[in-house]
Amino acid sequence: MTGFTGFLVKRFLQAIVVLFLVSVIVFVLLHLLPGGPARAILGPKGTPQQIEHFNHQQGYDRSLPTQYAMYLKRLLTGDLGESFKLNSPVFELLKQRLPKTLLLTVLSTALAVLIAVPLGLVQAVRRGKATDYALTGLAFLLYATPVFFLGLIMIILFAQVMPVFPAEAPQGETIGELLRDASGLVLPVVTMAFGIIAMFSRYMRSAVLDNLTEEYVRTAMAKGQSSRRIMVRHVLRNALIPLATLLGLYLPTLFSGALVVESMFNYPGMGLLFWNAAQGSDFPVLLGVTLVVGVATVVGSLLTDVLYAVLDPRIRSVA
Repeated sequence: MTGFTGFLVKRFLQAIVVLFLVSVIVFVLLHLLPGGPARAILGPKGTPQQIEHFNHQQGYDRSLPTQYAMYLKRLLTGDLGESFKLNSPVFELLKQRLPKTLLLTVLSTALAVLIAVPLGLVQAVRRGKATDYALTGLAFLLYATPVFFLGLIMIILFAQVMPVFPAEAPQGETIGELLRDASGLVLPVVTMAFGIIAMFSRYMRSAVLDNLTEEYVRTAMAKGQSSRRIMVRHVLRNALIPLATLLGLYLPTLFSGALVVESMFNYPGMGLLFWNAAQGSDFPVLLGVTLVVGVATVVGSLLTDVLYAVLDPRIRSVA
């Protein structure tokens, strides 16, 4: 196998192992529910006969290896259980909500990258000067501020004091319906983007500073290239490589931010579904969302590794 093919195979096998471990962890969590899965789902009013029937119906009266094999088989067929609060398959609920959370995450991440990249570039170029100190202080302030507090400020300022945007996110069954009420997306998207901007701008600053000390920069300067050309064509391109890695590894944090933002703005995504399930002790939904987030994190990490290897061939030889 070539170096790149070997790299892909190695990363793919590692991803399969991690996915297996994720499924094991979720399976264990299922059995750690208070009183067991049956008691947790049926509630305190469940009779011994009902619990026994439920355990037999779901296969919880069999050995753990057999239970896990049944659980894995159901996962592979898209069976994540059924919400006992909403009376709907968990898979169908996730299929409805996941695209909406992806929309919110993609929009907020795109906005954050568009702002964070030039901010980090300016901080690096103006290192040690007033501009750098001001932007660094602002980044630390945004990073240290809880998402829910940022959301409250946005609602008070732009939905009450200056009623420019609605305080509630758009409601709809499809992405098209959400986009038709674009003004309702502004506050949730901007609130999520603030925390991401703070993190990405700091990484971008560090990456640019690291690249400015590289030999190729001195070579380009010796050839008489302008500072603008060096920054845009050479430094910026290489500085974006660590940012690509960060995007994939930032998925769990993005979901936690989406959970808070969706709950605050009543956005009909997966985060709000998780929040409502937690309040109603809807354990099948909680575990289903946990599994999906785990799988998305592993897949995101795999895609990041591949992208990193494409952008920087040196990674293939050391991986």
